[in-house]
Amino acid sequence: MPRYEYRCRSCGDTFELTRPMAESSAPAACPEGHDDTVKLLSTVAVGGSAKGSGGAGAPAPAAGGGGGGCCGGGCCG
Repeated sequence: MPRYEYRCRSCGDTFELTRPMAESSAPAACPEGHDDTVKLLSTVAVGGSAKGSGGAGAPAPAAGGGGGGCCGGGCCG
């Protein structure tokens, strides 16, 4: 079941609720009991760690031994 993050406009508290997707837009009271809350836009991180042999932020090696650059070297000039 997904987790959604909310912020209370009354006290400024940020909190999470686990609820079905069908209830994601339903009102959510903050832990302090205030009803004036807003659902926050959450970001999702996808991928592995950047701590490989190439160092932080290094691009992954191109498949098939093709060269570096963006998209396997095909779009950089």
